[in-house]
Amino acid sequence: MDRRLFLVLLLAGCAGPAPPPPVSGPAPAPTPTPPPQVPAPPPTTGDAGYDAWRAEFRGRAVAAGLSGELIDRELAGLTPNPRVISLDSAQPEFSKPIGDYVKGVISADRIARGQRYRADLPFWPGIEQRFGVPRDILIAVWAMESAFGAVQGDFDVVRSMASLAYHGRRRAWAEGELIATLKIISSGEVGRAQLKGSWAGAMGQTQFLPSNYISTAVDGDGDGKRDIWGSPNDALASAANLLAKGGWVSGQSWAREVTLPAGFDYSLTEGPKEPPPYWEGLGVKAADGRPWTPAEQAPAMLVAPAGAGGPIFLLFPNHFAIRKYNNSTAYALGIGLLADAFAGGAPLVRPWPVETPLAIGDRIGAQTALAKLGFSPGAPDGVVGVNTRTALRAWQKSRGLIADGYLSMDMVRRLNVEAGALPN
Repeated sequence: MDRRLFLVLLLAGCAGPAPPPPVSGPAPAPTPTPPPQVPAPPPTTGDAGYDAWRAEFRGRAVAAGLSGELIDRELAGLTPNPRVISLDSAQPEFSKPIGDYVKGVISADRIARGQRYRADLPFWPGIEQRFGVPRDILIAVWAMESAFGAVQGDFDVVRSMASLAYHGRRRAWAEGELIATLKIISSGEVGRAQLKGSWAGAMGQTQFLPSNYISTAVDGDGDGKRDIWGSPNDALASAANLLAKGGWVSGQSWAREVTLPAGFDYSLTEGPKEPPPYWEGLGVKAADGRPWTPAEQAPAMLVAPAGAGGPIFLLFPNHFAIRKYNNSTAYALGIGLLADAFAGGAPLVRPWPVETPLAIGDRIGAQTALAKLGFSPGAPDGVVGVNTRTALRAWQKSRGLIADGYLSMDMVRRLNVEAGALPN
């Protein structure tokens, strides 16, 4: 074969196939981007007011850092709980006298159970060393708040807080607690099903509000969870942390019963906070005759919770730390006196007087009379708080009466006679 012809054939065999001719026509269209998915609004409940509140709350909750998806999911299908709203609106027809309240707190059965718990539970030393709050105070809180963990409440906290926020009497507070509840769910620490509590949203064995759970609950037993529902260790350590943050001072007393001299100016009650030497200079003495201890040298407030006829106390700063739990003199006295009973303390030297419960009409009538006589107690709402007691003390002092600020049935009658609401 001719050499040149051979080379031509060899090169032709090694060459690849020719590329296909270009295809004429328009280029293929790009794949369209799907539009963003906008979540459908939650279905209406039939309660226009509630639906409007929920829509407004959603914006505030998103601004607080919660996802709209979480909010819609957890509020889906919820309606206001009429039981919660009824309980929040209710004003008790009769006001229990403080002596009856405290005597009900310090029952023999409760004391016996508390004394068993103070001896038997092994985690007390760790809690006391860590937070500085004595076990007797914590057992009293445990007893008062949940009957030692037995009565924790079974209300859905999300629904309770949504109901209270919608109801509006304490809207800002309730919305804050609802946001805290949703943040607990969002964190994954506690599921919705476990968030049960009282009608007002207090949860667990020591009845923590959701915001307190976030800021103050602790893992007492070291299992990596803050279980205030199932773990007494976690619940009581958390209560100790709350009291410590509230100002509890380790080693100090909470109160001392005292006696007052004849002619004492009772208008000083609920007034200045001064150490015992100041009060001794005014004739105030320890009711049991024992000297003041180093733990009782802090500034103290004098109170006559049942008036001049009942026991009188000097309240030290730790009393006010207890009131971070519940801002009520009666509650804090109940906790402190119950704790003293667990430790084997003696009963009060002066017993609580027997008093007639005041009906709401009596309380409102007394407030109305005080206002008419020029001693403003605030709105006549039937709640005998510090404003009412201050106004009553001023009226009593101006009339030459013992100015103890205690609204007894006799004071109600006197006020209404002077204001012209009753015949003389």
